[in-house]
Amino acid sequence: MKARRLTVAQAVVEFLAQQHTERDAVERRFFPGVFGIFGHGNVAGVGQALQQAGDRLPFYLCRNEQAMVHTAAGYAKMASRLATLACTSSIGPGATNMLTGAAGATINRLPVLLLPGDLFATRQVAPVLQQLESSATPDISVNDAFKPVSRFWDRINRPEQLVTSLLEAMRVLTSPADTGAVTLALPEDVQAEAWDYPEELFARRVWRIRRPRASKRPLLVAGGGVLYSEATQALRAFAKATGIPVGETQAGKGSMPFDDPLALGAIGTTGTPGANVTARAADLVIGVGTRYSDFTTASKTAFQDKGVRFVNVNVCDFDACKHAGLPLIGDARVTLQALGEALAGFQVEPAYRERTSRPIRSQVPSPRWT
Repeated sequence: MKARRLTVAQAVVEFLAQQHTERDAVERRFFPGVFGIFGHGNVAGVGQALQQAGDRLPFYLCRNEQAMVHTAAGYAKMASRLATLACTSSIGPGATNMLTGAAGATINRLPVLLLPGDLFATRQVAPVLQQLESSATPDISVNDAFKPVSRFWDRINRPEQLVTSLLEAMRVLTSPADTGAVTLALPEDVQAEAWDYPEELFARRVWRIRRPRASKRPLLVAGGGVLYSEATQALRAFAKATGIPVGETQAGKGSMPFDDPLALGAIGTTGTPGANVTARAADLVIGVGTRYSDFTTASKTAFQDKGVRFVNVNVCDFDACKHAGLPLIGDARVTLQALGEALAGFQVEPAYRERTSRPIRSQVPSPRWT
């Protein structure tokens, strides 16, 4: 494997200059530039690297650290989160001035990369100017304050740690769901340490932004709340309109007529093969009036798709939030009717509807559906 000897700061700059995003077949640079204010903590490392990079990663001098983060977030918003700017600062007040901007970016899910300088990893020269000192631990700096307002945070104490952290930072920054402020704290001595980085780290990299599509294997789980709310007709109408099959908990037995083509029967530990095989492959579970007991979920083993998500309709917010689901707090009948209106026109794929229909449930289809 070819290696390239660079300092940590040079490696960061070279990596950022090669990052691109693509959506709908249109590519663009993810980091068209870097904002920054130099001082002790970033001038000798990041400053030198940016000067050497020149136009490959332009630098824009700012006058206020908080303002530059807000500006970067605003740029990311106008770029539809397909591009942003990195922000570098010295340690001390230079770094803490970026906290408000970081919080705003994370709250509003806007990608911003923060590169604050940090205290000496060797600790031999501590305390330096304006260093936060703690009598409880030497392993703390003002940059620890970024942890609760960052989607991803790391302190690079060794040059080789940069390889995995840079890729993780980009994963978060380009995620439509998890994006926000990303903080990579760079100790001022480590910034200048050299290491033999793999050449492929600096290859042109394109992060493709996917447009999530509708679920392909949804499943309704009807609990006792369907019966208590007298929502059986609403459930049947919703299932018929969308083609989503229905499994019943023990408390929800009778939610669907036994001879309905979309009725899979009981689900879970004492469930039918058809319901449990369907549950095993489901990528979306819509629980209606169920508390997801251990029998229903087979002690949380019933739903095995790696990307499975839950939407839970329940009058009890405790049950609606189970399985990290999207809670829809409300009466089962009213909520099902509202969901039916919101999903008007949606239908599962014909192959899925055919495969989960009553005539073939006894055949127990393969759990690894395509």
